[in-house]
This record gives sequence, structure tokens and C-alpha cells, in this order.
Amino acid sequence: MRNGTPEAAGGRHYGLRALRRDDIAAVARLFTHVFRHRDSPAAADFSAYVEALSFGSPLYSAETGGVVYEGPEGITAALLAVPMQFMAVGRPVVARLLCSFMALEGDGAHGAARIGLSVRARSQELAFSDNAAPVSADHFAAGGGIVLPIQSLDWHRVFRPAAALAVRAGAHKAGLARALLRGLALLVDPLARRLKPSLRPATPGTTRGSEAPLATFFDCARPMIERFAVRPAWGEGEVGWLLGMAAVNHCAGDLHCRLVTDAHDRRIGAVLYYGKAGQAARVLNIVSLPGLENDVVRQVMADLDAAGYAVAIGMAQPFLMNALGRQNWLWFRHRGYFCLTTRYPDIRDAARHGDIYIGGLASESWSRLLDDF
Repeated sequence: MRNGTPEAAGGRHYGLRALRRDDIAAVARLFTHVFRHRDSPAAADFSAYVEALSFGSPLYSAETGGVVYEGPEGITAALLAVPMQFMAVGRPVVARLLCSFMALEGDGAHGAARIGLSVRARSQELAFSDNAAPVSADHFAAGGGIVLPIQSLDWHRVFRPAAALAVRAGAHKAGLARALLRGLALLVDPLARRLKPSLRPATPGTTRGSEAPLATFFDCARPMIERFAVRPAWGEGEVGWLLGMAAVNHCAGDLHCRLVTDAHDRRIGAVLYYGKAGQAARVLNIVSLPGLENDVVRQVMADLDAAGYAVAIGMAQPFLMNALGRQNWLWFRHRGYFCLTTRYPDIRDAARHGDIYIGGLASESWSRLLDDF
């Protein structure tokens, strides 16, 4: 024994510790067992992705990365984490995006409890998870964290209802069934849009949308989110890594940026989103100048409709709720609990009052772990 921790053969110590590169194969296999219900070694490309996610960020350190619990039988519980730079009530902090909390049944219970204790509020500058399960949300709350109810919702704006149903049902259908559903949608949706003109977003007034290079989004976004007390810093080095990781999520679609300008060619907003032609647009981030949210959202929806998407889906944000509420054929759905924990009362108060910009690239929404592999 050393410091109360049993010592394994070869000098390896059991207990809670930082994730290491030589843990990747075991953690990837644990992930496939817990989330994909397959008990087999993970594919090489999946292990490589987990390694890039866990260690590739230029902000990585052992203190802000993932953790594992190792016992005599091996790694039985793990939590992946990605560091992200935030400005929080006037000071820079390296936040931890917590994702893929996993544990073996039975043997992993003790490790899961130890990991849960390690992310209690008193030990975190800022940590968050954007799609926590109910039991994880309860652990966050018990440890001093909070749930952000609005960011726990996804909004869905339908443009082509039959195609939107095909997108939703298609995930559970074989290839031929998906093709039949999409073929039916091609017949039904033109009629639906004639009978229900409100499916088409209102024509923007004096605004205009245009495609732009991906990095342009951040040049536009940084000054527009300065109004929030808690917001991502999106530094140059981190942005390059995030965009590289997001761009390889081909399961979600192609990554796009569009700018919104007014009649004087002034940039008033921007959107970053994944798009699958004829299917879904998955909106990561929308930003706007203060007070112009309705103009920006109206233009974004008109652009996505014109591009032929069946439905647009994005994370709800408090500052966008008024603009989203003005859209026809838009509804909200609980996605998973957006949980936040911090030892700083001022950050917690800002989050409670909606004075926070978080989500999209400042969350797990871009990760291949959600839908791929």
C-alpha cells in the first residue's frame, strides 16, 4: 500500500487518476460497451479519435483532462474532458467540457462515485456537460452544480414536414425504407407548402445572408458575445483545433458559416451549422448584435429553407428565445440536461440569470462521439 492506495504489479497504482495515452484502448472499449452495447475491442479509428479528443487541444493539461478509475480488474470507470478557454465575469478560466461519463455495471460503481466526487463544485473553476442523463444531473446538483433549463432544450424549425419525418424515422430504418420515405416526401412536401404557406419563413426585410469561410464566424462572434458575463474566449489556437475536430464529423454533415448583413452591409449576425443536403441543418451557434436577434434569426431561417433543408435544429439560448418564438412551425424538445458547476458564486449567478453564452462549439455538439462509431 502507498497512501492508502493498493499497488498493482509493475508499480501501477489503483484508484482515481488522470487519463493517460496508454489508457486509450481500454477507455475506447469501455465506451463501446457502455454506449454501443458491444463487448469487443474498439476500432483503430475510434481509438485514434478518442485520443485526439482527449489530448489534442492546445489547452490540454492533466488537471483539465479526463480521469479514470482503475482497480485490480482494470479501468472500470472513466470521464472524458476537453479544456476550453472562457472569460468568466472578467477573468480568464480554463473550463472543462465533461463528456462520456461511463462505468461498468457492478464493478464500476465505486469508480463512478469517486469520479462524481472529483467534479464537485468546490474543486472546479468551471466545468459543464451539455447532455447529461437524469442521474448525472442529480449528481451535479448534489455536488453544488446547477442545471440550465433553457440550454437543455433543442429547438426544431420544420420547413418540409414529410422530409423532416423521414429524417427522424430514417435513423431507425434500413436503407431501402429510408429511400422510400424520402421519395414519398418529394411528393408530399410541395403540396404541404402550398396548403400551409407558413412553412416558408417570412421573407427578410433589408437583411441579407451570405456564405463565408468558417474562421470568419469567430471574427464576427467575438465582439457580439462580449455582452455576456460568461462566454468562450475562442482564442486563435483553440479555434483552429476546434474547427479541425468539428470538420471531420461527417456523420453530422458539412460544416458551414453564413453571415447576416443589413442594408448598409454591416455585419449584424452569423451562424455556424452542419448541413445534410435535403435533410437536417444542425445549428451549432447563432450570434447577433444586441437587439437584432429577430432580424438575424429570420434571415438564418430563410437561408436554411432556401437551401432545401427539411428541418433546422439547434440548442436553445435565453437571448434567442424571443426571436425563436416568432417562428412558425417551431417546437422545443428536451435534449439532455445542461449542467454547470463552479466554485465561484459570481459565475453561478451569471449562469442562473442567463448572462452566459455557451453551447455549440462551446459544448459537445460537434463531437463524433454523439452519433458516430
